[in-house]
Amino acid sequence: MNISQLFDIANIFVLPFWALMIFLPNWKFTRWVMASYLPFVVLASAYLYLFVNSITPENAAALSNPQLADIARFFTDETAAATGWIHFLVMDLFVGRWIYLEGQKTGIWTIHSLALCLFAGPLGLLSHIVTYWITRAFFPNSQTKDVGEPAVSSSN
Repeated sequence: MNISQLFDIANIFVLPFWALMIFLPNWKFTRWVMASYLPFVVLASAYLYLFVNSITPENAAALSNPQLADIARFFTDETAAATGWIHFLVMDLFVGRWIYLEGQKTGIWTIHSLALCLFAGPLGLLSHIVTYWITRAFFPNSQTKDVGEPAVSSSN
């Protein structure tokens, strides 16, 4: 399998997880799948493979004391760029999973934050934090649960 194929497979691999969290958040299967670390093991393994294949002595030296120009040169290599992209996929999905699980636990609406996280990870995280603060500040008597309470079981 070449780098381009691994890149394409990783991009497609994450989509079902995002679809489940965004479109079927209360489905028992979604909760079961998102409770697993297996998707992260698979993606992190692909990342490890690419990382090992993209590190040269020159790259390691440049990355040990990073300068913007060195990082820019590093990512001009296709393997390094794929490594960086899969890094984003792993971390964005992990943060998306956390947002999803927090939404399940607290009852706070997460669809907008998950969609933002899918396309711009940190913005989704920020969106969830702001949504949480707004919900707590302006709707304290809403149906949201305290963070310590278990999620209500329902199926969609």
